[in-house]
Amino acid sequence: MMLIQRYSLISLAWCFITLGSYGHTIVVDRSGKNKSIKRAIASAQPGDTIRIKPGNYREGNIVLEKSLVILGENYPVLDGDHKFEILTIHAHHVTIQGLAFINTGVASINDLAAIKVLDSKHLYIRNNRLENTFFGIHLSNSSQVWIENNELHSEAKTEHQIGNGIHLWKCNHITINSNKVRGHRDGIYFEFVTNTLITGNRSEGNMRYGLHFMFSHNNEYRDNHFVNNGAGVAVMYTAGVKMINNTFEHNWGSSSYGMLLKDIRDSYVKGNVFIQNSVGIFMEGSSRIEFTENTFSENGYAVKLQASCDGNNFTRNNFSANTFDIATNGSLVLNKVNGNYWDKYEGYDLNRDHVGDVPYRPVSMYAMIVEETPTAVLLWRSFLVFLLDRAEKAIPAITPENLKDESPSMKPYDFN
Repeated sequence: MMLIQRYSLISLAWCFITLGSYGHTIVVDRSGKNKSIKRAIASAQPGDTIRIKPGNYREGNIVLEKSLVILGENYPVLDGDHKFEILTIHAHHVTIQGLAFINTGVASINDLAAIKVLDSKHLYIRNNRLENTFFGIHLSNSSQVWIENNELHSEAKTEHQIGNGIHLWKCNHITINSNKVRGHRDGIYFEFVTNTLITGNRSEGNMRYGLHFMFSHNNEYRDNHFVNNGAGVAVMYTAGVKMINNTFEHNWGSSSYGMLLKDIRDSYVKGNVFIQNSVGIFMEGSSRIEFTENTFSENGYAVKLQASCDGNNFTRNNFSANTFDIATNGSLVLNKVNGNYWDKYEGYDLNRDHVGDVPYRPVSMYAMIVEETPTAVLLWRSFLVFLLDRAEKAIPAITPENLKDESPSMKPYDFN
């Protein structure tokens, strides 16, 4: 069992232990004797549970520096009045569950958040609702945190009015599971984050990226759905990343893509679906990445593979209904494609082993021309383009000689 999965199970076990804490329970009720969350925290002892009844609580910035379990009943509302950070945590062994956070302040210098975690360990943030927040959940220099089943939604019109939904800086061993993030700048943002698992999240309709991470090594992204974001997903300056069974859908725009890989190395991309994106994958300066069992369908470009990339392998992938399957900006390409399915392949299979008998060249002459002269895209589907591509297939002169699939599959792969 890999390190990340072991950590996830340990974290989950710790969460159940925390929720079953043997400390005292303090009830906060707007219609009762104890009306203030701040006063309840001040009077609580480490290990106690604070149970908050339904109501609207406007208490400015609530600072938590004790090991407490805070549980909401029917989503009591913590309102920042468009002025304050709502909850700041600087403590180990804390659980935050079942609360609604709304209306944080907005600032150009400070990253005001609904939930901010500083220098903390062993936290459980689960089943909360965040609405109209600047930053949603913001972690700094923290580890062993479980963020699960939260809903984050904002409606800002410009990027300077909004921060990231789930933001991590200099963290390790974090699990982000089954959250929904919509309407933020970046749905999920990582910087200097290691050994972390992102699984089962839906990041949709964010202004910039559904997922954006830099300098964050040895992380795994599995079973997430990134749809209709400004520019899709960006993975930069990172090594040892596993991206498995994610869906990148409907990321359209002149500079948009399903996934950007910039200066990535020694990583693994398997079982993902890229559907209806301007560019499925844009790669620049990336090396030694294995792409296998991915599906590219109905994209403008399935893969834009820049000449600065080398040592990458594309094996057993499906390419169908894309305008261009692969495009590149150089004639010398030090990458391999082998054993993929291409719906544009017109070869034959005389021995009926389901493998084409002649190689397939996925880079068309027209794709090379459009790469050099973007306005040439206006000629798409013209008879002139048809003749150029036919001539290039007969006598290759412009397309990269060494970028060809020697064993193209005659049938699409079934990855179910």
